[in-house]
Amino acid sequence: MAGMMRPPIILLKDGTDTSQGKSQIISNINACQAVVQIVKSTLGPRGMDKLIEDSSGTTITNDGATVMKKLNIVHPAARILVDISKAQDNEVGDGTTSVVVLAGELLKEAKNFLEDGLVAPQIIKGYRAACSLAVQKLLDMAVDLKNTSPEEKRSMLIKCAETTLNSKLVADYKTFFAEMSVDAVSMLGEDLSMSSVGMKKITGGSVTDTLLVEGVAFKKCFSYAGFEQQPKSFKDGAKILLLNLELELKAEKDNAEVRITDPDQYQSIVDAEWNIIYEKLDLIAKSGANVVLSRLAIGDLATQYFADRNIFCAGRVEVEDLERTRRATGAEVQTTVQGITSSVLGTCGSFEERQIGAERWNFMTKCANTKTATIVIRGGAQQFIDEAERSLNDSIMIVRRAMKNTKVVGGGGAIEMELSRYLREYARTISGKQQLVINYFARALEVIPMTLSQNSGADGTRILNQLRQKHAAAGPEGRWIGVDCTNRAVCDTFANYIWEPVVVKESALNAAAEAACLILSIDETVKNPQSEQPQGGGKGKGKGMGKGMGKGKGRGRGPRVLQR
Repeated sequence: MAGMMRPPIILLKDGTDTSQGKSQIISNINACQAVVQIVKSTLGPRGMDKLIEDSSGTTITNDGATVMKKLNIVHPAARILVDISKAQDNEVGDGTTSVVVLAGELLKEAKNFLEDGLVAPQIIKGYRAACSLAVQKLLDMAVDLKNTSPEEKRSMLIKCAETTLNSKLVADYKTFFAEMSVDAVSMLGEDLSMSSVGMKKITGGSVTDTLLVEGVAFKKCFSYAGFEQQPKSFKDGAKILLLNLELELKAEKDNAEVRITDPDQYQSIVDAEWNIIYEKLDLIAKSGANVVLSRLAIGDLATQYFADRNIFCAGRVEVEDLERTRRATGAEVQTTVQGITSSVLGTCGSFEERQIGAERWNFMTKCANTKTATIVIRGGAQQFIDEAERSLNDSIMIVRRAMKNTKVVGGGGAIEMELSRYLREYARTISGKQQLVINYFARALEVIPMTLSQNSGADGTRILNQLRQKHAAAGPEGRWIGVDCTNRAVCDTFANYIWEPVVVKESALNAAAEAACLILSIDETVKNPQSEQPQGGGKGKGKGMGKGMGKGKGRGRGPRVLQR
């Protein structure tokens, strides 16, 4: 009787919500399924776009990573899908929708196993084994185009970029943008840094007015009076000085105090300020530079000084533009004007200020050792230009990856069908529960061709049956048979140049399987409502002790509490 009267042991704070067991895993899977249904219709060249309106404005896109990011998902398990989509976008640039759809399908198959009584660790073990087999088979099947001529390699890169752009809003101009992406990446040197490609957006004109600048282009910065007299172009080459210091007279500090005994001393103080800035300007002029760019402000005095000496200047230049100018011209950013030598100056073959649309732009081209490029994107609507920028970003990422890893595979769901066939055959050679799990992993891979077919308006079941039959009967020769989204049929995707870098598929398989295993391994969620309240929401308890009231004893106040 005494044992029955024991009080309950409380481990967590009052109000904490806990959920555990099989029902919690299924609940997490259902949340992920809701997210997958949102992005599923964006997959493929015939995928639909999403219009998302938030505090930052309206976004029209079918890019998986952008959609996932803009949804602002709060469910903790579903946010894992957002993370793998971001990781895929940062790592390879493409396949962001595929990785979410594939992870969702793996979870859907796992849900049936859980409801039938199979424990989660067994499913995780089978998924990891199947993923390892699929990745190994993928690498074995990949076609290496390393030992090809430069022309063939360039053609391969353009085909990979076109495959990426097929599903974008700019698909009608895919060849135009694919060639531009390959040209841009070819200018970057060996490091292939993504930050070396600048993308500038100018509303107006046609999308085909988009231009690639072999060098640097940036919008004309804020300028003071006297800018009109400065030279606007140097056709025979320019010497460029990059600075990170102000070139303007500073206003006196409010609390500054200078004691003088003679009124003439005040004039000497004013003269000293002028002498300091004139000394800086003289040193710059003597350096031989005829283009001066600074991260900080260049005042009206300096602007007029440079105009009188036939020197172009621009202040408040963006950090990214200054860095790309450094890469293009070979100049070094200076924090002082003392000891400037010709070795720290950059050079470019041509500098000019040009009108594009309603704005003035500065162009630096014909740089001898340039390692940067700038793409100036044109278009009618701002939303279209934004989507074009996202599409070009994905295309450039793919070209970068394909340059480093020249192995490619067929797209259009062909590689997923071949991996599915391989895993089904492997599953017949083993016994036990793992056979079932690997078999259903193989079935989950078929969601990619099925979704491509459905989004194209074709009969998904008919297309899938044709693909299964051809992959089973044709053997190695039929391994590249995939979905032809244009004609709503099946075709040899490799022969039709629907190519994807192998790193895209490898990353997608690994990320989707890992995310599915992670979600399946969570059997308990502990949520503390107090942790979701804004910080500093409590009430101050301090009491002022001073008496104040003008009696010279001060006024007390309680502790200040930030109210939100």
